[in-house]
Amino acid sequence: GHVVHNWKVRWFVLLQDKLLYYKLEGGKKEPSPKGRILLDGCTITCPCLEYENRPLLIKLKTKTNTDYFLECCSREERDSWALDITGAIHAGHPVQVQELHRMKNSFKLLANISLHHIVDKMHDSSTGIKLTPNMEQGNRYKETFSGSALVDWLISNSFAVSRFEAVTLASMLMEENFIKPVGARSIEATRYSDLSEQFLDDSTALYMFAESYKKKISSKEDLQFNISELSGTIVKQGYLVKQGHKRKNWKVRRFVLRADPAFLHYYDPTKEENRPVGGFSLRGCLVSALEDNGVPTGVKGNVQGNLFKIITKNDIHYYIQASSKAERAQWIEAIKPLT
Repeated sequence: GHVVHNWKVRWFVLLQDKLLYYKLEGGKKEPSPKGRILLDGCTITCPCLEYENRPLLIKLKTKTNTDYFLECCSREERDSWALDITGAIHAGHPVQVQELHRMKNSFKLLANISLHHIVDKMHDSSTGIKLTPNMEQGNRYKETFSGSALVDWLISNSFAVSRFEAVTLASMLMEENFIKPVGARSIEATRYSDLSEQFLDDSTALYMFAESYKKKISSKEDLQFNISELSGTIVKQGYLVKQGHKRKNWKVRRFVLRADPAFLHYYDPTKEENRPVGGFSLRGCLVSALEDNGVPTGVKGNVQGNLFKIITKNDIHYYIQASSKAERAQWIEAIKPLT
C-alpha cells in the first residue's frame, strides 16, 4: 500500500500498456479495478531484495517515480510475471522483446569475470548475501544460504542477467571450492557430473562458504607460455565447459582463439591474473562435433549435448561443451580454418 505500507492480496491483469489490480471480495474480484500502473517509461527490478524477508518481490518504478512492490507466490510465478511485464514495457520495440526472451536462457558471462571479486562482495556485511542458521536432518548449520537466494543475489548485483546464467556462475563458485553444499538435498545434486545439474536453484537446497574460499595461488599457475603464441590476433573468445585430463571433471573455462600464430588457450575465471592455465597450437589439429544422443566415447560423467572434440597433432583429445548447437557450430567454424 502507498499510504499504509501493509500488504494486501490483489488480482492483477496485465494489458498491453498497463497493469490493473482489483480487490477480492468473497474469493471473487470486484468488477472495477482498484488502481492501475501505467507501463510506459516504467523500470522493473527482479529479483528485488529490498525486503529481506520477502524474496519473491518485483519492483516497478513509474516514470513519475512512484514505486510499486508486488509479491508473487513462487519464484517461477515471479519470473514469469517479470518477463511478461518487461515484454509489455518494451512492446513497441520488438527487437528488445526478442533479446529479452533470448536472455532468459542465455549463457554469456562477463568477459572479465572474477570469482574472487564475487565472493568478496558476497561477504560484504551490508550488501552481501544474507546468512541464516538452518536445521537439516538433525544437523545445525550456523551460516547458510539457499540456492535460490544466491541466484537472486547474483542477478540483483548484476553478475548475471538470467537464472540460467546465475546457476552456471554458482556452479563455478562451488566447483572451485568457494562455496559448498550442506544437507542432503544439495549434496545429492553434486553426484551429477554435468555442471548444469550440480547447483540447485531451490529454496530448500542449502549452501555455505567453504573455509578455503581465499585459496592460495597454486603452483600450476606458474606454467609459462611463450610470448609469441600469445601475440596472435584474437579471433574469438568466450566461456565453454571443458573436461579435465586427469580427474575427468568438467570446469568452465574462458577460451581465447588466436590467429598468426594459431593457438587456442583457456583461462581459469577464478584467477584474477590474466594468464592461461592451458593451451595448444592448432596446426595439424582435427575438430569435429560429437553426437547429441547419449554420452560419446571418451566423455566421462552425465554430460550430453553441444559437445565437440579437438585432437591435436600429438593425439591429445580435448572434449569441450558449448551452451547451444549454434555456439558449437560457431566455434568449429572459427577453429577449422586455423588448423
